[in-house]
Amino acid sequence: MPTRPLLRLARDFVWPYRATAAVVMLLMVTEAALTGGLGFMLGPVVREVFIDKDPQLTFILPAALFGLMVLKAAVSYVSGVSLAEVGQGAVSDLQVAMFKKVTRYDLAKLNAMHSGQFAARFLNDAMLIRESVTRTTTGLVRDVLTIVALMIVMFIQDWPLALVLCSVLPVTALYTLSLGRKTNKAAARGMETTGDLATHLSETLDGRRVIKAYRMEDHAIARASQIVSDRMKHWMKAAKARAAATPSAEVLAGAGIAAVITYAALRGMQIDTFTSFLASMMLSYQSIRSLSNFWTVVSEGSAAVERAYAILDMPSEVVDNASDRLRLAPPPKRACVSFKGVSFEYGAGIAALDRATFEVPAGKTVALVGPSGAGKSTILNLLLRFYDVTGGGIEIDGQDIRRVTVASLRDAMALVTQEPFLFDETIADNIGCGKPGATREEIEAAAKVAAAHEFILALSHGYETKVGEAGVRLSGGQRQRIAIARAVLKNAPILLLDEATSSLDTESERAVQGALTALMKDRTTLVIAHRLSTIADADKIVVLDQGRVVEQGTHGELLARGGLYARLHRTQFAEARGAPAAVAE
Repeated sequence: MPTRPLLRLARDFVWPYRATAAVVMLLMVTEAALTGGLGFMLGPVVREVFIDKDPQLTFILPAALFGLMVLKAAVSYVSGVSLAEVGQGAVSDLQVAMFKKVTRYDLAKLNAMHSGQFAARFLNDAMLIRESVTRTTTGLVRDVLTIVALMIVMFIQDWPLALVLCSVLPVTALYTLSLGRKTNKAAARGMETTGDLATHLSETLDGRRVIKAYRMEDHAIARASQIVSDRMKHWMKAAKARAAATPSAEVLAGAGIAAVITYAALRGMQIDTFTSFLASMMLSYQSIRSLSNFWTVVSEGSAAVERAYAILDMPSEVVDNASDRLRLAPPPKRACVSFKGVSFEYGAGIAALDRATFEVPAGKTVALVGPSGAGKSTILNLLLRFYDVTGGGIEIDGQDIRRVTVASLRDAMALVTQEPFLFDETIADNIGCGKPGATREEIEAAAKVAAAHEFILALSHGYETKVGEAGVRLSGGQRQRIAIARAVLKNAPILLLDEATSSLDTESERAVQGALTALMKDRTTLVIAHRLSTIADADKIVVLDQGRVVEQGTHGELLARGGLYARLHRTQFAEARGAPAAVAE
């Protein structure tokens, strides 16, 4: 049933606006009654003004008719504005709920859902839902009640003829119902292709450098053209179904008018009765025409609501334990992190970690090294509870991280990644993310620790400089130092560095490494390192291979052992000197 999703929408998002909705319904009832009154008044107007020619009523009745129309117009305006408030308010609340849900999704679900698909549901589907809310209300209240009021007038004027006209309505209803089913299917497919188009547009913009470097413009254009063509095909099916509804109402009205004129001529119907009856029927035609598209609009809105609730109903796997909900309480700048036989699978039975066991002592620096795909990034993802372990456990100062709140866990950590993400806001705003409500003095102090203060002041607007999309207006080293300043400001007891300098040139790396050294001082730090030279001074190095911890120790101990770490080190040293990697092996 297409109405079920809309009923759920009404319960969850329209109900908070029930007071305004009640006023809208009352106004629509009034508007329907006034429309019926207009149809009824035409009889006395014709009789008194044109047949009896009463001099007093010649001016009074037309003036009263005009006043009734003005009142109806005023009621219609107020009800329309109020209904727009209800519809837009409900859709706005739905959009906020969808955004909240998506931002709190598990990382696995976020990775599985393309941003373009979400944007399409968030924007395009919302318009269909808003239209459906307003049309459902006007159709079920104003249009239906207007038809009822006018039918009452027609029954008063000539009930046998009104009864004949009523018998035609069920046929029209069944026809529009069948059109609604077609619209529902076409609209659902049209929404899917809209998501595909948004996805392709997003990927084209994000991958613009690759597209131009590989001369893939024609391929991207051809793909977009195909999606647009498919999208047009589906939406045209929906448009044809909608368009077919109005002519059916017009045919019904034409048949009705012809029948009434013929009937009036054969039976000698009084001119005032005929005028009132015909006017009521013509006025009801407007509502019937509006209702003819009712089911198609409801079907489109229902399909959009189902897609919205598909987002809202998706369960989260990483959640607070209802029986615990303890807050993680590590001491300032020091916290011991322990991985105890941790195993994890991303899916398809592929093990990313296999019984990994190691410890990061409080206030110490531990580096994670190993070949690509060894499980280094997975360790950080599990520690932040982007995913939950599938075996073993992770503890911070003896507390299992699955038994504390996710908020308190992540508050205890600061993350600096290889490709720092900056929001298209000011530099001050980007640094301030580390501590909401931070003062300008605190932001500048953090920037000084991150060796970013001087280059920030050299910018045209200083700390108020907008960084552009993903920080595109800044160099890689500048973006990284702002990200480090953000971590400094957060002042979390646990610092996570995910190859924070691997993408920088030598000069930028030197500046960033100095800032990182200041940040790491006397703080529990877990480092993923690509360049082994940057972690030679780490308190401990954990070597991973195919998800297993194969070695642990200091730089000197691991070199002396001659295992995987020593081979990796020799390979990098040989590459740095320009020798073939095979020589190092």
